[in-house]
Amino acid sequence: MAIQSPRDLLSSGKIPWDKWRLAYADVQAFEPDLHAAQLRGADLSGADLHNADLTEANLQEADLRGANLLGADLRHADLRKANLSDANLQKANLHGADVRGANFCRVNLHGADLSHVDLSETDLTGADLSKAKM
Repeated sequence: MAIQSPRDLLSSGKIPWDKWRLAYADVQAFEPDLHAAQLRGADLSGADLHNADLTEANLQEADLRGANLLGADLRHADLRKANLSDANLQKANLHGADVRGANFCRVNLHGADLSHVDLSETDLTGADLSKAKM
């Protein structure tokens, strides 16, 4: 599999994305650059997005159920009405992200930065908020 732009790979679906993450483990020292990516309504359920740069990304109404966003940078991302149930957002940076109306049921937010985040209408049922910065 040829090295492609992370945006192109993710736009083609989570299976090619996850295969790339496995095949190019040596590239994993660098966070995948998905800054300002347009992923509105994308099916990213179960995708491996750990340490990804998703700053200012449009993930509105995206399906991120069970996704691995460990250490992901989601500053100022648009996550309105996104489904992140059962996702791992441990140590993720959501500073200033828009999560209104999102589903965060059973999300691991341990140690996440939730400063300047409006959590109104966000479902946090069963979420782990221990050591989260609010």
